[in-house]
Amino acid sequence: MSKKLFIETLGCAMNSRDSEHIIAELKEKEDYEVTSELSQADLILINTCSVREKPVSKLFSELGVFNKKKKDGAKIGVCGCTASHLGKEIIKRAPYVSFVLGARNVSKITEVLHKEKAVEVDINYDESEFAFNDFRSSSHKAYINISIGCDKQCTFCIVPKTRGEEISIPDELIINEAKRVVANGVKEIFLLGQNVNNYGRRFSGEHEKVNFTELLRRLSKIDGLKRIRFTSPHPFHMDDEFIEEFATNPKICKSMHMPLQSGSTKVLKDMKRGYSKEWFLNRVEKLRSSCPDVTISTDIIVAFPTETREDFEDTLDVMKKVKFDQIFSFKYSPRPETEAQHLTMIDADEASARLSELQELNTKIIDEKNKTHLGKIYNVYFEELNANYFVSGRSDNNFIIKVKGSDELLGQFRDVKITSIGRTILTGELVE
Repeated sequence: MSKKLFIETLGCAMNSRDSEHIIAELKEKEDYEVTSELSQADLILINTCSVREKPVSKLFSELGVFNKKKKDGAKIGVCGCTASHLGKEIIKRAPYVSFVLGARNVSKITEVLHKEKAVEVDINYDESEFAFNDFRSSSHKAYINISIGCDKQCTFCIVPKTRGEEISIPDELIINEAKRVVANGVKEIFLLGQNVNNYGRRFSGEHEKVNFTELLRRLSKIDGLKRIRFTSPHPFHMDDEFIEEFATNPKICKSMHMPLQSGSTKVLKDMKRGYSKEWFLNRVEKLRSSCPDVTISTDIIVAFPTETREDFEDTLDVMKKVKFDQIFSFKYSPRPETEAQHLTMIDADEASARLSELQELNTKIIDEKNKTHLGKIYNVYFEELNANYFVSGRSDNNFIIKVKGSDELLGQFRDVKITSIGRTILTGELVE
């Protein structure tokens, strides 16, 4: 009988892809099968995030639950970004943990599995050309890594300390992986990297120098591939060539995630983001003039230690000017090994008030924009079964849309007329 693997993934899409790599390696080399029942698992893994403080705190509470519910003899492993920066400290605080595996060491999963109390957290380890076995949680879309690590030095961000320096994966490996998944029926790929549009800056060996725009052109030539998505492009690297390719290439989905972080040029400088408020707004204007149907989402941190009320007003000003289609907003959370961790925090009540004010403004913007969707027709790629006989998918510009239907719709592109609107999901009817 095969052994059972239970895995919980916290954090971003890159963590989700890392978990798929872990599952693939364990299936092929150790005969594990995934289970959703914790109590049945022979191996329990938690793939962690360390971007904010809350997921780190959640790690140890989750580990306590896992230890109480696991069956006798089951191993517990901690993987991902928190594993990278806490390392041996995890086993000191939770001695029942069998091993710790950093975000840059995913390929070593079958090694640490057999080494009691192993700690593999080398952020300089190079996996950019490692041939992972293949596993996909979806048969309709595929995540594909195009780079590992991050070279940016944002003063609030721990990622460079957990994922190491940025290395691009050779384009021939990316294209071959895309061809394989398309041959297996996938019609949409999702390119992943900390700063995807910085692709090509550094390879680990001698490879043709290809930038992100050229990579998009090459991928779009794959027969059978219908859609290309990616995250996250860095505003600093959004040059005109990139925006033009995005706007004119029919295979590139017309949704752009542009992490703002702050609308204040002064705070952006303190964060070492590399661009100004004016540059960000200029790129938005260029994007929307080139591609009127584009949707734009963003990340925003409020109450960064140097943020004054005037700085916060600049962020609100950008919100009003851009009218984002979606935001991910958080209060600043000090992270270890970052420059900003030593700065004096803004009063907690004031930070909470600013976040509430920002989110209330966003709700008004979203509610106003959502009114325009009623009666419109969107082409939807269906990929998920929902409760109550609904099937959902995404439009080209990333709206989540559901209709009444069955699994026969999965993997299909269909036109849908919107009949009902919600803040996060639109409901419609198939256009026959």
